[in-house]
Amino acid sequence: MNRPLAAAEMKTPGAVESVAVAGHTLELFTETHLLFETMLVDIAAAKKRVWLETYIFADDVAGQTVAAELQRRAADGLDVRLLYDRLGSQHTNPNLFIQLAEAGVQVHAYHGFWEALHSVYALRILNRRDHRKLLVIDDRCAYFGGMNIVDHGHLFRASSRGTALPPAPAAAWRDLHIRLIGPQQLEIADSFERSWMHAKGLDLTWRPTEYRRVKLRTTAESIHFFDSGPGLKFSRAPRVYRRLLHHSSRSVVIAMAYFIPVGRVMREITRARHRNVHVHVLVPTITDVPLAQYARWYLYRKLLRMGIRLYERKNRVMHTKTMVLDRQWTVVGSANMDPRSLYINLEFMAVIRSRDFAQAVLRVCRYEVRHSRRVRFDDCKKRTLWQRFLSTLAYSLRWWL
Repeated sequence: MNRPLAAAEMKTPGAVESVAVAGHTLELFTETHLLFETMLVDIAAAKKRVWLETYIFADDVAGQTVAAELQRRAADGLDVRLLYDRLGSQHTNPNLFIQLAEAGVQVHAYHGFWEALHSVYALRILNRRDHRKLLVIDDRCAYFGGMNIVDHGHLFRASSRGTALPPAPAAAWRDLHIRLIGPQQLEIADSFERSWMHAKGLDLTWRPTEYRRVKLRTTAESIHFFDSGPGLKFSRAPRVYRRLLHHSSRSVVIAMAYFIPVGRVMREITRARHRNVHVHVLVPTITDVPLAQYARWYLYRKLLRMGIRLYERKNRVMHTKTMVLDRQWTVVGSANMDPRSLYINLEFMAVIRSRDFAQAVLRVCRYEVRHSRRVRFDDCKKRTLWQRFLSTLAYSLRWWL
């Protein structure tokens, strides 16, 4: 079939879907307000630890509400930690983090400006960011995906009042985040612990070279977690994408907030098309990084010539980072398919083998397609000379976006 998305019914926006996979329960969130409300319930019910890692911790109603709950649980004597990215949270009032620390929350900023100024590797420190989004509650559940602690569209305020939710405004972002309950939750906790120790400059147990390889079990259902970056030696994100693309045989659906594939990842996409694998790519029309959008436009002609179906999500920012292959393998996490996520940032990814889970994610993608416009060659021809120049310039800077 030429349309891998056609078999998936449209997903109701904002609804939470639960899927059983390999002895685990996975809940899919696509709207921020529902995710935060569920997170707050889990934080309130925690017995011993609440570990939160995020790229952005905003000083808005969502950030303040989460911060207040973290302070309360720290006062209860729990092990409460917050690891946030200094550059990603640069617009957040520093007093918010000071109040958290004074309340007993262990707070640490990844690669802060003062750390860079006191190092001979200042540019490297400032360039490498912690882009992961994790929440660990006791040994019971964990969250991962693409959502930061920020309330895009002010939906969280409306839902917290206990009133009927209004229609999502254009400012509200679409994303994909997962809540996991099951034995492999401990692997997510271990990933946070290592990230925390790395950020604080503590000694880490060295993992063998074998660990950096991407090995996937052949069972009918499985869940695999992968830390990635920074640096070529530890960047597992491109290896994950390459491995799965290399073995794809029928269909590939890619939904990416920032889609600028490079090197061997781009080659595997090209080879998949040469094998007559049907490739669909969903990207946002609206983005918070205009240069990344221009760099993506540079690839449009090449993608369309390969026969890739390309869609731009209208009206709302699509911040999703997922890939579904052959309707059974799904990648979801914080890693975009761009140079920064592939080789520079700290990222967290899950590779899930489950037809039911793949269908659930495809339903989400189907909803995005229904609210997208398909990109064609005529759209490329309509771009002005100035837009083409900016696209070429932005693509030449792709490693710095």
